Amino acid sequence: MEKNSKEYRDYLKILEEELIPAMGCTEPIAVAYCAAVARETLGFLPEKVEIFASGNIIKNVKSVVVPNTDGMRGIAAAAAAGIVAGDPAKELQVISSVTAEQKAVVHSFLENTPITIDTTDSGLVFDLVVVLSGKGHTSKVRIANYHTNVVLIEKDGTVLQEQEVREETDGELTDRTFMKAETILDFADTVDLTDVMPLIQRQVEYNMAIAEEGVRENYGANIGSVLLTSYQDVASLENENSILLKCRAYAAAGSDARMSGCELPVIINSGSGNQGITASVPVVIYARETGASEERMIRALVLSNLLAIYQKTPIGRLSAYCGVINAGTAAVCGIAYLKGGGFKEIAHTLVNSLAISSGVICDGAKASCAGKIALALDNAILGLKMYENGQQFYGGDGIVKKGVDNMVSGVGRLGREGMRGTDEEILKIMLAD
Repeated sequence: MEKNSKEYRDYLKILEEELIPAMGCTEPIAVAYCAAVARETLGFLPEKVEIFASGNIIKNVKSVVVPNTDGMRGIAAAAAAGIVAGDPAKELQVISSVTAEQKAVVHSFLENTPITIDTTDSGLVFDLVVVLSGKGHTSKVRIANYHTNVVLIEKDGTVLQEQEVREETDGELTDRTFMKAETILDFADTVDLTDVMPLIQRQVEYNMAIAEEGVRENYGANIGSVLLTSYQDVASLENENSILLKCRAYAAAGSDARMSGCELPVIINSGSGNQGITASVPVVIYARETGASEERMIRALVLSNLLAIYQKTPIGRLSAYCGVINAGTAAVCGIAYLKGGGFKEIAHTLVNSLAISSGVICDGAKASCAGKIALALDNAILGLKMYENGQQFYGGDGIVKKGVDNMVSGVGRLGREGMRGTDEEILKIMLAD
């Protein structure tokens, strides 16, 4: 791909927009960020807090630990942390520097300040409004469509900042409709490494650190440790099966740590830390365990990250469709690339994988996300092994479409349109207790 072409520049921009640092699950962090902006606008600690959130945000915040809160969960805790101790300039690392003294204030604020939470009726999948009031003043901040997209700031009814909200678009982000599997591979093959090295090396550093932390310590359901312990006979071997087991275990462990409040940052993908971990950690482990060159690993990570973004774009940021399925598929496509695979190997791995595992539901951020990561990678590995053994699924088999781009489009429709009703039922089930 020519470096001065629009496609090249746009692929690079997409990576720059998506591979950003975040500490904690991105939905509660978005709540903390929105609340921190509202607090900065108001100018003092409020006497009352009102929060309005779309169902998907409520779903994803309900069960996950908010970092730097001593293990608290939920929207109120995330908002309180952002109001008391958040630095809005840090965006998705808004509560990364909370002191012990501030934690005590967060707890006191929660106990003594009325905080109401309600759903929005805007129809947007990602919509969040925080209203703060006190001393006769109010502030109002709205984030829509993606985690840092502030579309409204008001103080005392006066609009300080506003932008048009387009239904279910990524606003000012680079248009992704040009993306295709073959051009993604072309970009990965030809990109000037100096253009992507800082982004990718940071992803390797951050995401491997939290994966190693998850294996080393006790977090969540310890899926990574369960895999390594339960399959010790495989783990002890020096062959591809042991490497692939380690890929699954370490990616799952990174999620377990993150879902349980680990304060290490991650580099996200498609607005999700779990997807960022899943798209990167298996590729890094496979590259290192097989002795791949640094250049080959970087190119494989470029491929994996962009394939994850490509698959997730038509589905949307939040959905009833579990996004780690896409990220796991992308990661194993990256592994196929490390093994010397070209477009055929990558395309068949992607189609086979999605044919097997599409439809796994997202029921919010929590410990079982780690299990779903292990599942996604296992199914994607099967998709790769099928092709290596001369087997594949064909167009017309269920939702399978002929051509990798048609398959991505079809699964995108399934996740965005087909699972809307599923999303509503998931939320009802989650809130029924």
